[in-house]
Amino acid sequence: MIKYSLVCDKAHAFDAWFASAAAFDEQKARGIVTCPVCNSADVGKALMAPAVSRPRTEKRSVAVPQAAPAIPPQLLEALRAFRRKVVEDADYVGERFAEEARKIHFEDAPERGIYGEATREEVHSLLEDGIDVLPLPSLPEEHN
Repeated sequence: MIKYSLVCDKAHAFDAWFASAAAFDEQKARGIVTCPVCNSADVGKALMAPAVSRPRTEKRSVAVPQAAPAIPPQLLEALRAFRRKVVEDADYVGERFAEEARKIHFEDAPERGIYGEATREEVHSLLEDGIDVLPLPSLPEEHN
């Protein structure tokens, strides 16, 4: 097992354990290493100091990590309502999201709301092509 100190693109720091360095690289490439605070998959290794032995008489202070701030109930309910509205009013297209979004944008398919899954690369490509996309909010109950 290996422990990494990680940081997301929003500067949230957190630690995570992996079976090996290769396991971290593989999971990061698949986009499944996410920030526990904001759910961003844009994470990287933070600078870490090596574990150096100290004399047993030398005491070291241990920093207690801060807990992630709780999401205010009103905001959480607004996010749930937004997600519910999208799911009710839009068509689920699954992994064909990028393809369907392009068809709609270039008027090769009828205009309608859609939602589904897209890779990080597909999202970047859509945005570069001027196609606006937004992620659905990730809710705490989805991670339990």
